[in-house]
Amino acid sequence: MSREVAAAGGVVTRPAGGDDDDVEVLLVHRPKYDDWSFPKGKREPGETDEQCAVREVEEETGVRGRLGRELLPCAYLDRKNRPKVVRYWAMGVGKPRRFQPNAEVDEVRWLRLDEAEALLSYARDVEVLHSFAPEVTTRSA
Repeated sequence: MSREVAAAGGVVTRPAGGDDDDVEVLLVHRPKYDDWSFPKGKREPGETDEQCAVREVEEETGVRGRLGRELLPCAYLDRKNRPKVVRYWAMGVGKPRRFQPNAEVDEVRWLRLDEAEALLSYARDVEVLHSFAPEVTTRSA
């Protein structure tokens, strides 16, 4: 049996302006899969899940996230049919730098919660969004 693939990522937020409680979340587009998701990636040897989450968010988006509470993890089979578990954290925006499109992520978007839910490619990511903001229920997961 294949070894479990460990990965981590973040639901990165910033104030949306207007209402004090209104936030935008950061999504990434991966051209290899033509999908929209949260920034995430595989854990490197010797790295904690928390370190992985911060590193992957920064590598994929240019945003150095500040860890918040842990969110719902995802478990599924990856494209090589290996079991994969992704742990997610809520993240505030730390020190941003300019996003540079690359082969892995060619576009990022800041979206309000309902817009992010509508754009996410996978039901499992919608569940993660709901664990961050349970009031978002515009489509079923």
